[in-house]
Amino acid sequence: MRALTWHGKHDVRVETVDDPEIINSRDAIIKITSTAICGSDLHLYDAYIPTLKAGDILGHEFMGEVVEVGANSTLKKGQRVVVPFTISCGSCYHCGKHQYSACPNGLPADNQDIAMELYGTEMSGLFGYSHMTGGYAGGQAEYVRVPFSDVGPIVIPDGVPDDKVLFLSDILPTGWQAAEYAQIEPGDTVAVWGCGPVGLFAVQSAFLMGAERVIAIDHFPHRLELAKRFGAETINFEESATYEALMEMTGGIGPDAVIDAVGLEAHGLFVDNVIDQIKASTFLGTDRPHSIRQAIIACRKGGRVSMPAVYGGFVDKFPLGAFMEKGLTLKTGQTHVQHYLPGLLNAILEDKIDTEFLISHRMPLEDAAKGYKMFHDQQNETTKIVLKPGMA
Repeated sequence: MRALTWHGKHDVRVETVDDPEIINSRDAIIKITSTAICGSDLHLYDAYIPTLKAGDILGHEFMGEVVEVGANSTLKKGQRVVVPFTISCGSCYHCGKHQYSACPNGLPADNQDIAMELYGTEMSGLFGYSHMTGGYAGGQAEYVRVPFSDVGPIVIPDGVPDDKVLFLSDILPTGWQAAEYAQIEPGDTVAVWGCGPVGLFAVQSAFLMGAERVIAIDHFPHRLELAKRFGAETINFEESATYEALMEMTGGIGPDAVIDAVGLEAHGLFVDNVIDQIKASTFLGTDRPHSIRQAIIACRKGGRVSMPAVYGGFVDKFPLGAFMEKGLTLKTGQTHVQHYLPGLLNAILEDKIDTEFLISHRMPLEDAAKGYKMFHDQQNETTKIVLKPGMA
């Protein structure tokens, strides 16, 4: 089959690789019909995430048709399914609490020591996202093996186009969980750092959860315009000082809740961010956490901080004193996708949530390397790329 493989920083290639096979009785093989490039994939493209190996197949946002099933899979050949990016067993302690992204059984035993050194616990299994998360082949391919297929995938009704439901695989539940973790109350003002796909879905979700005002922060004009479509006020941080603007917009109090949808590769010519970039380039640091620092400083006393953004290692200059003195709460983590799928699918089918607005480009799988470079270099114009295997 054809698949996109990683070979180093900014080096991804569509190559012919072995077809996947059923290994365990709960497996299923999916023929991919749509697969997307995620902002988190750019962390792999930039070689920020460790434990990738040359030839690894990328991709964790995908859907397709069931073509083969193991003896204990509940799926049937011919069904169309969206597959969560997290690999979860459905029967462990964490899955029993609907904390699916904390499931330890999706991670092979020989991959667990890597994360133990960094985080003190094993990670959950993820598709196409390094050997620290299991070394699973991803879905930017013609076919993929889906473990625990009786737990993860959700069946899509006939007649519903891929573009409408594809983002159930990751970014829609992630944006929704981000808003939920912000504990939004009627009348709240919510500030969202980053108007990429997750940030835009967080904006939309925050309004659906009762926020009175949502303030979206970015520096890409087109992304800010997309946020305005859902009623958000905006701040372009290249044109206005974010903290001062937020204080003026909230009467000097600050937002009730803040959401960091930027993560470890924050942009901007800020003193702390420049220092972080120097440290990362000289191996004296890992992440560039400017956005979470700024969100904490801007949040009102007694407010809530939600952090769906990906961070990978250790950070310094963390405003712990401000966090404590202001009495803030923080909630974060990988998304418990399976928990949200039924409700979000119904919301899409009832036209309560818009998903297709996000897609800026549809491309053949064979052009995936070109798509990565576009998404990396042209983030104003390129909001989301969907790859289609077999597309002419």
